[in-house]
Amino acid sequence: MFRSRIAPVAALALACAAVAPLGAEVFEQVLVKVNGEIISKSEFEQRQVAELRNRPELGKVSPTSPQLRTAIAEITPELILTAVDELLLIQRGRELGYAMGDEQFNSIVANIKKQNNLDDDQKFQAALKQEGLTMADLKRNLERQMLVSQVQRVEVGDKIAVNDEEARAYYAAHPREFTTPSELTLRELLIEVPTSDRGVNVAQDDEAKAKAEDIRKRLLAGEPFARLAADLSAASSKANGGLIGPINHDELDPRLQTVLDALPIGGVTEPMRTQRGYQLLKVENRTDTRVKTFAQARAEIGNRVADQKRQVELLKYLDQLRQQATVNWRNDELKRAYDQALEKRRKQTGSAPAADQPAPTPK
Repeated sequence: MFRSRIAPVAALALACAAVAPLGAEVFEQVLVKVNGEIISKSEFEQRQVAELRNRPELGKVSPTSPQLRTAIAEITPELILTAVDELLLIQRGRELGYAMGDEQFNSIVANIKKQNNLDDDQKFQAALKQEGLTMADLKRNLERQMLVSQVQRVEVGDKIAVNDEEARAYYAAHPREFTTPSELTLRELLIEVPTSDRGVNVAQDDEAKAKAEDIRKRLLAGEPFARLAADLSAASSKANGGLIGPINHDELDPRLQTVLDALPIGGVTEPMRTQRGYQLLKVENRTDTRVKTFAQARAEIGNRVADQKRQVELLKYLDQLRQQATVNWRNDELKRAYDQALEKRRKQTGSAPAADQPAPTPK
């Protein structure tokens, strides 16, 4: 919450007001009413500015920049959809009687102070002022976040269950997620072959190969690979005794996999011609491919499947709230942006508009 800002925040705020795709001339103070509760122009501009801060490439653009106009046009549909969704969830939370008490608020504030190294009230108040907030604003924002989170958990998340049939289907369909591939830790030593505009000199190539073969004999005789790599290698890894990895076995060239698979731990390859010269590799360590059993992965699978189901059910729940809501738009362009984002979401998720049904009843 109290992180550093992009320098020209004021310019971005001005741009949101001046060049948003909605047009300043039609931007009224009240943009939309949801069950009688408003989303105001200033509130929506704050959302735009917050989102634009996440785009460092916009840090030095002017308020009239086409790049900034394009960015605002891109973010506005999803932002207004999110704003309405959040308001519906907040209203539902109030219906269910949720509220943030003073004790809970004070505990959250204490954590904010600790995480941001604001060890006294004066520093904290200064940070609030820098963010353009009062304590009342902060409590309102935190309570709104709490209401959204609580409704999502109680009304959607707590009703999600994953049975064994669903878990086993996921396990069968996603084997790579539960497989830890073999990894190799290697040491390398490179004897470089000089090149020129005329290409590679055959005699120099033969000399480099012979030198690599001699080094391999020394290694097999027991001389430390790390010491020889540090003294003789032309590779950047020489600074670390030639050490490279761990490397995912599956990401290696198949031909190199074949060579390394034939070596035991401690084995050294024959000199291999590379683009730069002749390379020697030593297998320093190797881990086997490990596959979690279904039993070992069951909790992890449950979380992943539950997350997927939670997203689907949350969208259904929001559609249900939306169907029962009274929404009055005060800006046609913003409504079109909202409809655009809603249609995009439904296409991405394969969901359809919810049929009319009774509104969720307070508990």
